[in-house]
This record gives sequence, C-alpha cells and structure tokens, in this order.
Amino acid sequence: MNEKNSLGLDICFKDEDNPVNLFKEWFKKAETTEPNDPNALSLATADKTGRPKVRMVLLKGFSDDGFTFYTNFNSSKGKDLKENPKASMCFHWKSLLRQIRIYGNVVQVPDKEADEYYNSRAYGSRIGAWASNQSEVLESRKSLDDSIEKFKKKFSDEKKVPRPPNWSGWRLVPEEIEFWRDGDNRIHERLKYVKSNGKGWKRFLLNP
Repeated sequence: MNEKNSLGLDICFKDEDNPVNLFKEWFKKAETTEPNDPNALSLATADKTGRPKVRMVLLKGFSDDGFTFYTNFNSSKGKDLKENPKASMCFHWKSLLRQIRIYGNVVQVPDKEADEYYNSRAYGSRIGAWASNQSEVLESRKSLDDSIEKFKKKFSDEKKVPRPPNWSGWRLVPEEIEFWRDGDNRIHERLKYVKSNGKGWKRFLLNP
C-alpha cells in the first residue's frame, strides 16, 4: 500500500511544519544510499552585476540556523558572496530520485565555529588552505607543490596549524526550501516551504 501524507504526497514527505526536520530525514536516508558524498550540493551565486556561477561544494553542517559550507573567502564564490550575499543550493540524490532546493541569504560563521571545523580537518587539508590561492591562475602544478612544501615546513607541527584569516565558513539562512520526488510520466511531487514574515513556515504544493 502506497501511504500518503495529509497533502496527498508520498509518505516520505511526512507532515513537518519545519522543513529542516524533513531535510534531516531525507539527508539521513541519502547517507545510506548514495555511493559517494551524500553531502554534495550545487551552490549557485551571482556577482554584483548579476553574472551567475554554479559549482559543487560539500555541506558541513545544518540546523534551524542554516546550512553551512567552508571556503577561501578570496575564491570566486567567496568574492561573489561578499558582493551579493544571496545564494541557492541544490541537492540531487540519484539513488533516491529526490532533490532539495534551498534559497536564502548567507552570513559568515563565527570565528570559534570556523576554528573548530578547521582543526577537525586532516593535516594536508589544513596545509592546502594556506598553500592554494583558490580560483587564481596557477603558473604550474610545480608551483603549487612547492607552496605546499613551504607551508609544511612552516607548520611542521601537525597539531599547530592556524586557520588562514581568509578561510572560513558561510551559512545559508533559508527563506525557501523545496522538496522534489521523481514521479512516473514526469508527474513529479513537489512540496515548497516559504518563511512567513521571517518566523514560521508556510508549505504548499507545486505543479510538476
């Protein structure tokens, strides 16, 4: 028997007033079915002229406060978000035939939170954050290798690698979250949540 929620959607959509709770359920399921990186998402940004860019990044945390990822603030996405602090995320899990889109404004995570995450990374990843001028033109692969070796010598104690001042996290504070499930004959199921006056959430169905 194909169970439905109160809106007539598949029971996997549940009946949550808070979309973050539903995201948690879908993400937990994706962690058991996706062969690689269930936390991978496409992140769309735009500069101050409106020129769009999109790339894959990894989600590193989420809560009612928002969805967090980390980057070099001098990277292409970092520069975009400093100029235009609006962004959109899209998770697509082929194994589940599900998708989630999230739109909102971004804010920088607190330094303490960024430090804690940075210190949890592997030594090589922490060194890489110092060695790479992310998104800048690379003269040669050797020059990057040389830079890595230079910072390995500078920070030879693996327990004492400070976080670069231009490396931190962004948190996307959601204003809209849409859940999508594949349907036969392209009659997909779509459920959208929109923040109501910056407080609670309203939910409604969308045509496929």
